[in-house]
Amino acid sequence: MTSSSTKDNLSTAEKQDINELIIQSISEMKGLKVLQLDMRSLEESPADFFIICEGTSSTQLRAIRDNIREQVKLELETIPYGSEGLDSTGWVLVDYINTVVHIFHPETRLFYDLEELWNDAEMTMFPDN
Repeated sequence: MTSSSTKDNLSTAEKQDINELIIQSISEMKGLKVLQLDMRSLEESPADFFIICEGTSSTQLRAIRDNIREQVKLELETIPYGSEGLDSTGWVLVDYINTVVHIFHPETRLFYDLEELWNDAEMTMFPDN
């Protein structure tokens, strides 16, 4: 569990800016089924937001991850706290403390079903481009 002092290290405006930039970065790499989970009202949430998306190949997962990291660093001068997973596992995670990005192969996303696990969170779907 993340402490509240860690979770609150960005202002509300900064959280919105990083989320919008992450979603834009996913869209630029043709990420699919982009979903934002707002978990701020959940007491035991590991982050304020999860952003979840899919890519159809390992190459696309890597491209999405790399574009997110590059754009957030360029625009907001922020680097991720950590990044885990390999594109070959079907799940890549990029952790910005307040926002955690999950990039999945479709089959892996179905298996872990984070949307159902955190179904009490406010969900916002974004259209595929």
